Parts: sequence; structure tokens; C-alpha cells
Amino acid sequence: MEQKMFCFQCEQTAGGTGCVKAGVCGKSPEVAALQDLLIYQLKGIGYYGNALLEKGEKLDDKVHAFVMDAAFATLTNVNFSSDRIVALLKESAGVKQALRERVGGGCCCSVPAAAAYEVADNLEGLLNDAAKVGVMADASVDPDIRSLRETITYGLKGIAAYAHHAWVLGYSDDTVSNFFYKAFSALIDDKLGINELLGLALELGKVNLTCMEMLDKANTGTYGSPVPTQVLVTKKKGPFIIVSGHDLKDLKDLLEQTEGKGINIYTHGEMLPAHGYPELKKYPHLVGNYGSAWQNQQKEFDGIPGAILMTTNCIQKPRDSYLDRIFTTSIVGWPGANHIETKEGRKDFTPIIEKALELGGWDEDEEEKTITVGFGHNATLSHAEAIIDAVKQGQIKHFFLVGGCDGHKSARSYYTEFVEKTPADTIILTLGCGKYRFNKLDLGNIGPFPRLLDMGQCNDAFSAIKVAVALAEAFECGVNDLPLTLVLSWYEQKAVAILLTLLALEVKNIHIGPSLPAFMTPNVLNVLVEKFNLKPVSTPEADLAAILGA
Repeated sequence: MEQKMFCFQCEQTAGGTGCVKAGVCGKSPEVAALQDLLIYQLKGIGYYGNALLEKGEKLDDKVHAFVMDAAFATLTNVNFSSDRIVALLKESAGVKQALRERVGGGCCCSVPAAAAYEVADNLEGLLNDAAKVGVMADASVDPDIRSLRETITYGLKGIAAYAHHAWVLGYSDDTVSNFFYKAFSALIDDKLGINELLGLALELGKVNLTCMEMLDKANTGTYGSPVPTQVLVTKKKGPFIIVSGHDLKDLKDLLEQTEGKGINIYTHGEMLPAHGYPELKKYPHLVGNYGSAWQNQQKEFDGIPGAILMTTNCIQKPRDSYLDRIFTTSIVGWPGANHIETKEGRKDFTPIIEKALELGGWDEDEEEKTITVGFGHNATLSHAEAIIDAVKQGQIKHFFLVGGCDGHKSARSYYTEFVEKTPADTIILTLGCGKYRFNKLDLGNIGPFPRLLDMGQCNDAFSAIKVAVALAEAFECGVNDLPLTLVLSWYEQKAVAILLTLLALEVKNIHIGPSLPAFMTPNVLNVLVEKFNLKPVSTPEADLAAILGA
């Protein structure tokens, strides 16, 4: 098979080994190559940035923002536009040169190749350069070293996504911002072996915990702490806009700009938890949630009489039937799609508002159905005493955190079956779009508690960690001693960052699926299995029996 590209950063990678002709996600070989080159540039920027930090100097916020957003742009299902990636590459040249001048001294031959690299001035040159720096370009690299370097790279992309969401709300942290330079620089340091890279991967996990805590503060400080909320999941008559992705600020801005215009706003995918935030749910035209997880959008958006706003990752190739009514913004890009830029610190959503009014919306209301969201750490821990009593009295025997990303594979039915088969005296915590596999099931209650507690987006993983730590403190034990089992579904690079965070916290016995990462070699995986007892999922029946001792 002719290899036009190589990418294995996500769970759906072709054949479970790597996409070589085109990305299963829809990424073209050209975009894949340009993204490889952009990551190579970030390694060079990291080299100079880290050198300055080691000298005790500070870096400009504009540099931080560029590194964060450039890394985010290469995350799966974010930016499929060659023009947008080329623009980032051109901008990267100026960023790197400015850092190089600040470092001073030496010559290009005394620095790593990524630091010395000069961005070509045309697309042909960029693609020629990219062919020399892709994941598999250097066959001499030890496979286990490559595996750990890619694991760290993907973790950095995950942190970049979380940091971006906090950044747009005015929150940042030097520990997080500065780690990008240290880590990217380390990826071109041939002196680092397996032990050093494994240590860096776990350090990344700790930094990601700081980043997720920062994002939690940004979201709750801006929009209030989520509260349990009933969310309509059926259609209402009238013009509408569907908001997908993860960005709460874009949703808030759109709600403000559509107020009084007769347009209903629906969330989609990972935006569902937005309904639990007091400062968002106060808008009466935030009427409900439409559809399900990201991978169903082509079917769900097909020819709908409304407009769609994609705020962050999770865009798929739009069908022709709705290409004229899908709008991207921020980091997101798709060739031919309408794009809403930020100008002078503001986004003008007039084009998507006009499109929604033009299309007219649905003709009639559907019979109302609802689901419940809003069980973030504040809402859940406000009932901590009652939860602890229910455990002590034997009403709650076990907690399962069944969360993460959804995706195409039929094997993901495992998560539906797993939840369906959990005993009636167990609680299921969930977050991420994987919840769509089971969030409409009627699982009943245990006393005053719904058996299914939706804790939010994948961006809200900090909530689950905070609840687990609080329960461990209450029972005076470690997290690994709790009647708690993590059953994770992964898809893209934010899940990699979260997994590294859990491992950095020494959480053990994590079940992960539906398949294992192609970028982890058997040797690297064995280390994680031996050190943390990481377990691939098998069947719901077998896994439940092993977990519960049945």
C-alpha cells in the first residue's frame, strides 16, 4: 500500500495501526503533513523557549497563546484547512525567530535541527520539508522512544485544548504555559531515554491536573457551579442554531446576540452540560439539546432547517446538504465552511443568525422528553454526607466512572451493555460524550440519588477526580481502596492527557477501551500494566464479575 501519510494519534486509526492513505477522520495527506511540520516547529520553539526559562526569563503571553493554539489545531477533528495550518506555520517562523534572538549566541549548527529549521515560503517547500519530519520519518529512532515521545506529544495537544478554553475566559497558569516549552524541547533531546521520558509523561499528567483545575475555576468562576437541570432532548418549533464542540464562551456570546430574535439555541455533543451552568441556563432561548455524540453529526445535521456552530474539536466532513449552514470559529477549520473570526476581541455572529432566520427552523414541537445534567463536583459533594451514609448502610455498594469519548466502532456498545448490567445498588458517574451511549436509559434511583450522575464534558474530568479524592478522605483511605472503578473510553488526545493525569495520581486498575492506543508499543504498554495494572476492556459480564468479585 502506498503510504501518503502516517497518523496514529486517535483511536479510530486505520487497521488499528495507522492511517497511511488518508485520515479516517477526513484529514487529507496534505493537512497531515502540514500538521506534522507545525509540531516540528513547536519543538524548535520549545527549545528556545525552554532555554529562556532556564535563564530565569519570562515569555510573552502572545507566545504562550500561539504555542497553545497551534498545538490545539493539530488535535483530531479540529482543523482540516491547509490554508489555516500554513498561516500558523508562517506565524511560527516569526515566533521562533524572536525567541532565537533573545537567546542569542551560537550558530544554527549548534542547535537541534527543529530549532534551526527555517519555514519554507511556499506550499511545495513546506510539504517537502514535512516529509522529512513525520512520525515515522526517522527509521533509526527506537520504537519505544518514539512511542513515549508521541504519547507526550498527544498529551500536550490535550493540555493545549484545556488551556485554550481557560485562556479565552482570562485564566492562565505559568506552570501550565511554561511546561509546553520544557516538554516540546525534551522531544528533540536524544539524551533522554525511556525512564526520563516516562517520568516526563507522568509530569505531564500532573501539569494537566493543574490545567484542568484552572479550567474548572474559569468555567465556574464565569458561569457559576453547575446544578442538576432537566434538559429537553426533543425539537421545538421555530428557527434554531445548534452549538457543538466545547466552548462555553462562544455559547454565551451567541446567547447574548440572539436574545429577543426568536431563535432557539440547542446544544449538541459535548455542549450538553452547558445547561447546568446558572449564567447560561438563565437564557430562556437555550431550549435543549439536539442529537448525540460527535460521530453522528453527518446524519443528524443532514439537511436540517437550521444553522450549526462548531466551536472547537469534533467537526466531521460536512455533507453538501448542510455545508452552507455550518459555521466554524476559533481553532476549527474546514475547507469551504463559513468561518467567524474574532475581531477586536469580539465575534460577530450576525451571519449565522441571519442563516438561521432564513432557514426558518422546524414546523412543529415534538412530544417533550428530558434528561438530567449538572452533577459537577460542587453539586455532588453537597450531598457527600448522605452518599457516605448510603455506602455505610449498604445502599450503595460500588461506584463506576464510565466516561470519555464516543466514536464509530461497534465495539463501543460495550459501554451501553456495561451500564445496563451494573447492579441496582451501584452509582454510575459519567462525563464526556461517551455518555450518549447510555444517558437516556432509565436506571432508576438509590434513595434520593439518580443512579446516573452526569458530571459534564471531558473538560470536566477534574470534577470526577475531586469527588474521588473527597470520598477517599471521608473514608480515610486511598483512592485505590474506594469501591470505585474507572471504565474509560478514549478517542483523541485529551483522553491521553487525562489518562496520564490518573496515572500520575497513581490511580490503578483502570479499564480502558474499546481498543488500546496504536502509538503505545508492547513494551511501553507492559510498563503501564505492571506499574498501574491498566486493563483493556473485555466483555461487560467478565469485567463486572472481576470488579465486583461475583
